[in-house]
Amino acid sequence: KAGTNTTPLAKELTIDLGNGVKMEFALIPAGSFLMGSDKGLQDERPVHRVVISRPFYLAKYEVTQSQWETVMGKDARLTEYAMSDNELVGPRKAMNEMSWNTAQEFVGKLQANAPGHAFALPTEAQWEYACRAGSTTEFSFGDDAAALGDYAWFQGNMNWVGHPGFRGKAFYHDVGMKKPNAFGLYDMHGGVWEWCADRYDPDYYFTTPLVDPRGPEAGRFRVLRGGSWFRFAKYARSG
Repeated sequence: KAGTNTTPLAKELTIDLGNGVKMEFALIPAGSFLMGSDKGLQDERPVHRVVISRPFYLAKYEVTQSQWETVMGKDARLTEYAMSDNELVGPRKAMNEMSWNTAQEFVGKLQANAPGHAFALPTEAQWEYACRAGSTTEFSFGDDAAALGDYAWFQGNMNWVGHPGFRGKAFYHDVGMKKPNAFGLYDMHGGVWEWCADRYDPDYYFTTPLVDPRGPEAGRFRVLRGGSWFRFAKYARSG
């Protein structure tokens, strides 16, 4: 989740949600970067330079189930699938199986819990800028997908049908178990898909503003980024 405030900006920000549960944020500086990829899917083109004109904070970890339950006051198991297996549940496991509207509801409740701060889902441009953390490569750590397992849970190192050592089911892991990127953010690659604020348009990169783009004005779908534990490496790329 992205947020801003009007106080002098520290490199890190911790918000107490109550009941011993906290959220940690890292400061993402203003700057510019090359957004998109010419090696991926068609909707990732063309590569274009984007300016992020203001610094912002981004959560260091994906939202956990304990954070969700503390803020929302309800069970983190949103689906029958999540309720069917205790290996999908845990205070440090990433929140999952939620819609974009449900994510927005969480942001609204988080705002009520932390007066003095302004919270929002990150724009797609903010998300990719934060994920890249100054890099221009396919992943924040370089181009070699063989190293992805050091930074991400994805289909290449998860327990899934056809994978060596398959034990009959796949499951989530706790957040923050892999290496962070250069901005100190964890699980930007893999883990669970991450919602962005933007609507989705496969041709948006051809007409996007180059300073603080916020996505198309209309569209049925919303943007997801980062890949997940059950997807291949190509979905976990930065671009």
